[in-house]
Amino acid sequence: MEAKQQLKSLTPYKPGKNVEDVKKELGLKKIVKLASNENPFGAPPAAKQAIEREMSQLAVYPDGYAAVLREKTARFVGTDRENLVFGDGSDEVIQMICRAYLTADSNTVMPTPTFPQYKHNAVVEGAEIREVPVRDGRHDFDKMAEAVDEKTKIVWLCMINNPSGEYIRDFELASFMGKLPSDVLVVCDEAYYEYVVAEDYPDTMSFLKKHPNLIITRTFSKAYGLAALRVGYGIAHPDVTAALESIRQPFNTSRIGQLAAAAALDDQDFIKECRDVNRKGLRLLYNFCDDFGLSYYPSQGNFILIDFNRSGDEVFEYLLKHGYIVRSGTALGYPTAVRITIGSEDQTKDIIECLSAWLKR
Repeated sequence: MEAKQQLKSLTPYKPGKNVEDVKKELGLKKIVKLASNENPFGAPPAAKQAIEREMSQLAVYPDGYAAVLREKTARFVGTDRENLVFGDGSDEVIQMICRAYLTADSNTVMPTPTFPQYKHNAVVEGAEIREVPVRDGRHDFDKMAEAVDEKTKIVWLCMINNPSGEYIRDFELASFMGKLPSDVLVVCDEAYYEYVVAEDYPDTMSFLKKHPNLIITRTFSKAYGLAALRVGYGIAHPDVTAALESIRQPFNTSRIGQLAAAAALDDQDFIKECRDVNRKGLRLLYNFCDDFGLSYYPSQGNFILIDFNRSGDEVFEYLLKHGYIVRSGTALGYPTAVRITIGSEDQTKDIIECLSAWLKR
């Protein structure tokens, strides 16, 4: 038996270093993981309480319609319930989009480097991938528009681009949408939406009202601190969500995940506090970079990409030996950089101290 030919070009997802394994391997008592853009403060208290309440219901299937979460999310984002689709993280929503719209005789346009799952899922569907290099960490909208033709089904926009942290401006999205045919689906990936503070960041919900060919994806894995429970969602025109619902697995989000996410929406004070601490951490790292003459991209996410002018793997290994797991830029398209998640204030100060001692030597 032989699998799809295109799968031969793919490699399975390689997870980051396991904290406990690193402790044993290096003989360290403490490891700080700043590699996966997780929230260092975990989940809101209300979400934890919801999880505890549901522990007695583990034998019961989740609601396939996610009615409670659907109702609360619809009210929170200001849309109708039928405009939502839920997934096993926004990763699954991305997968559903590719499965619903891409075929072997179609193509899809995306920036590069960017979040790799756009390309990964498009390859699985056998579609042609048209990658447009970013400029200074930002989408090159002119070149992306030029790459679109009559066979283009999906254009991917990483609104806070991972790994650079740069963001799409309101005028850029407005201009770009005006250039595209109305039958091309535009995906606005807003995984880091809750961390944004830029005043010219687009109100994507208002764009959705004008452009029925747009879909917004968001997640509870980042700022809401529920990465382990895997809940994400898409917001789109009912025709789009209906197409995705037709291929969605019946119980793709867990009972605990649904109710924890619904409870988390009620605690926006928690989200604000996380956003404020994140900005403080970014400023500390900006100052560190300026002190040592290191290049970086200003970030609207909860991570920063820093160019150390040497192998990213070398920086990764140094930090690993000192108890910090970060992400080498080698696999991200930036071979002399590393991506560092913004941790707590103490974690940020500690990793800066560690890096400063090394750079001074």
